[in-house]
Amino acid sequence: MSVETVARRYAAALADVVTKTNEIDSVKTELKTWEQIINSNADLHAAFRNPAISYADKEKVLDNLIGKTQPTKTTANFLRILLRNDRLTEIKEINERFAGVLEERSGVVSAEITSARPLSEMEKAEMRTNLEKLTGKRINLNFATDESLIGGVVTRLGSTVYDGSVRTQLEELKQQMIGS
Repeated sequence: MSVETVARRYAAALADVVTKTNEIDSVKTELKTWEQIINSNADLHAAFRNPAISYADKEKVLDNLIGKTQPTKTTANFLRILLRNDRLTEIKEINERFAGVLEERSGVVSAEITSARPLSEMEKAEMRTNLEKLTGKRINLNFATDESLIGGVVTRLGSTVYDGSVRTQLEELKQQMIGS
């Protein structure tokens, strides 16, 4: 099972819980902190990932950290579930999906637009308008530049990618010429 599929399942389940308990902001913040704790310490990350270290030893380490950081009961329980299912080191991907699930449920969709050059404010507004018409939802846009695109834009909306870059069009033309 892919990490994305796993992350989506855990994120959806956690979103169900925090929505019912009204702990969205606190759990979201705490999990971001836990992501930083686990991923910024290479030894800790390696220990949680290492199958040679017993579950009991990993559980002691996690309980010790939970005791020091005092997260909400929901966050602590979620971390223990991740540990039990050997998914604690995938917390970054789970956090990303969790934020996405919460946005989707609130009627907001995230999109990433990568262009060959920085876009003007007018172009950004036009992109937002077009994507909102396409999805029927509010759009949270993130912009990046990648000169290797040569021209055009690549838009990632959830798991769908719309590639209108010159680089891709040239690759497709090359493949057509080779194939004929």
